[in-house]
Amino acid sequence: MKNKIEIIAETDHWIALNKPSGLLSIPDREQSEPSLKDWLNEQYGKVWIVHRLDKFTSGLIVFAKDEATHKLLSKQFEERTVEKFYLGLVHGTPVQEEGSVDAAIMEHPVKKSTYVTHAKGKPSLTDYKVLHEYGAYSWMQFQIHTGRTHQIRVHMKHIGHPIVCDDIYGTTTPVLLSSLKRKKFKLSKADEEERPLLNRLALHAWKLKFTDVDGATKELEAPVSKDLKAMLQQFDKWIKK
Repeated sequence: MKNKIEIIAETDHWIALNKPSGLLSIPDREQSEPSLKDWLNEQYGKVWIVHRLDKFTSGLIVFAKDEATHKLLSKQFEERTVEKFYLGLVHGTPVQEEGSVDAAIMEHPVKKSTYVTHAKGKPSLTDYKVLHEYGAYSWMQFQIHTGRTHQIRVHMKHIGHPIVCDDIYGTTTPVLLSSLKRKKFKLSKADEEERPLLNRLALHAWKLKFTDVDGATKELEAPVSKDLKAMLQQFDKWIKK
């Protein structure tokens, strides 16, 4: 696991990492597979959970190394003073290049561990901005002002532009080079079937801004993961707005 995990920044009080897609942030109830927290506990003796990312979301996550820091950072997340930015690929392009989705979210009444927008839900606010249009897709920036489970995923479904490869709120259809290159695309002789450019949730936790233990403002950024970067390079090569 160590080879997969990039440490973004570390102090005596906290550690920030670039979590790979497919790795749990914290153990699930069944302890069915390794998590980032398990690995950190092995390295540091004990760490404290400040916030979490979905299993298939890559990107920036912070753990506290002591109780006092855990209390300080957790309070900032609870009081919504932490600035949280994500990057992601969606289907289509929103009518407005910049906007906000202000729609309450609640757990689905029947489907466990899934969420819906509903007037009886908890207030939820997401700002979005289209960074690049790529034909059938758009590369976007999100800022979440609340921290609801699956918030960006639910809100993008709500406005009709779900996150790419979202098995709960969209479709599992992978991003294929053939769909970009169209008639120019040919499989190499070595390949029996096409390898997807991307077949995991196209969402990345990009940036966090918070107040450190010394009172200074700290801004951390996790570089976009290799798979997303490679996909965007292909988009830039084959698609023009």
